[in-house]
Amino acid sequence: MKKLIVITSGKGGVGKTTTAINLGAAINFFKKDVLVIDANFSTPNVGIHLGSPEVPVCLNHVLSKKARAFEAVYEHESGLKIMPASLSISESAKTDPKRLKLIKNEILLISNYIILDSAAGLGEEANASIDLADEIIIVTNPEMPAITDALKTIKTAEQKGKKVIGVIVTKVRKDKIELQPETVKDMLEIPILGMVPHDLRVSKALNQKNPVVYTHPKSKAARAYKEIAARILKIDYDSDKEKPNMWELLTRRY
Repeated sequence: MKKLIVITSGKGGVGKTTTAINLGAAINFFKKDVLVIDANFSTPNVGIHLGSPEVPVCLNHVLSKKARAFEAVYEHESGLKIMPASLSISESAKTDPKRLKLIKNEILLISNYIILDSAAGLGEEANASIDLADEIIIVTNPEMPAITDALKTIKTAEQKGKKVIGVIVTKVRKDKIELQPETVKDMLEIPILGMVPHDLRVSKALNQKNPVVYTHPKSKAARAYKEIAARILKIDYDSDKEKPNMWELLTRRY
């Protein structure tokens, strides 16, 4: 069964794009065919994260009828497929995000799982992505401003009749300052799909232009994303079996 999952957030800077890429990579880790689409036309970052900032054909060209959807797809060395958006300001200004709905069927022909990285907030771009979704995942941080904005996004999606399957909480430090999981769940009234810890290896992976799921597969962040992917796919995955051994911990080779 093909599925288009929109990854969105109430505010920027919460780790939405990092989550979209690593969730896609984690689903790909379980041998599923995945396409990650950058639908954040104002500030596209999927290509930057994966070392393809400028490509000959991108999503903007597809929406302007200059190319077919399959022509804008590029395969990462891991097997993960991506469809970047243009970094050009002029190209972005010419792009109508409402046209996304016109190419949904064409996109669904490419992969079984489509992960769409939405723009943050509730502007025209974000709403166009929400309108396209089969399912929606909210990304937030365990802080009150992020949770408040996430709640607005959830309510907007529900008003559109869209299914919000849960929230992914990122940059979790587990200190006394941040909101606790029970509080987040009570405030948002949706399931928590996973808690992704604050992990410097995520930044190192970005520097390597690769998902942390592949650069540091035994890291806490990578295992958290794989746990979330397994939950979405409804398959068994024991992250404890992938914990680094003592030598790896001592040498930081994980």
